[in-house]
Amino acid sequence: MNWRQHAECRKEDPELFFPIGTRDPARTQADAAKSVCRRCPVVEQCLTWALRSGQEYGIWGCTTESERRALRRARRPGRAVR
Repeated sequence: MNWRQHAECRKEDPELFFPIGTRDPARTQADAAKSVCRRCPVVEQCLTWALRSGQEYGIWGCTTESERRALRRARRPGRAVR
């Protein structure tokens, strides 16, 4: 099964998932994109793919660029878990 065929974002304008900047209105746009992600049946597969493929831009799996960077840092081998 290709998880992308079941993604809720397919029904939305792709630009919604690529806010520019970190302040309003970009933050509002990111929140709107995340609301689509929260109702998506394949959100976990999307996030896994985004992390594995190194997606640097956009909202993927209900995460922003900075949230994915933090997840990657936390998952680095040898990193102490707090």
